[in-house]
Amino acid sequence: MKPDPIDPGASATRHRTPASSLRYAIAQSDLGYVLIAATPQGLCSVELGDTPEQLVKQLCRNFPKVRPVEDQAGLSTWMTAVLDCITHPSQQASHANLPLDMQGTAFQQRVWQALQQIPTGTTYTYTQLAEHLGQPASVRAVARACASNRMAVLIPCHRVIGKDGKLHGYRWGLHRKQALLAKEAAHFQS
Repeated sequence: MKPDPIDPGASATRHRTPASSLRYAIAQSDLGYVLIAATPQGLCSVELGDTPEQLVKQLCRNFPKVRPVEDQAGLSTWMTAVLDCITHPSQQASHANLPLDMQGTAFQQRVWQALQQIPTGTTYTYTQLAEHLGQPASVRAVARACASNRMAVLIPCHRVIGKDGKLHGYRWGLHRKQALLAKEAAHFQS
């Protein structure tokens, strides 16, 4: 799915995003409000929060040199796909073709790609994820990469738990992490 074309901006930021090319949309879900943001390359942010204002402020903090422009209509197809992923965890695989503009270090990118390979309804520990990457000593770096993820649900860092089996850290709140895991578990137990 390609976004609707937008006017190219004149100046690039450290996030490779022209000043006029960050569009966003907000909708409500059963996890609270969802904000998606997109560059011409694809979705660069999927945030969860309690209020639309909170989400827009967070977007501005994440992309300080960019002036985001609301585009509910232009991003409606992508928003529907993201909401489907939240509401129906089994639909996540069918939306795997959403274009993502994942902006991070090479190591973060590797972690995020590995997260996308964790099957719905399954959890890994940070240790297992580090071992899967072939870097068993990088558990803390893996945890930092998960914490740096800006793509709620699409890059499913909620599927990573502590080696004690407990939920640890989730930038959008542990209650949302627990809700996402419960939805996935319920889907695969039925």
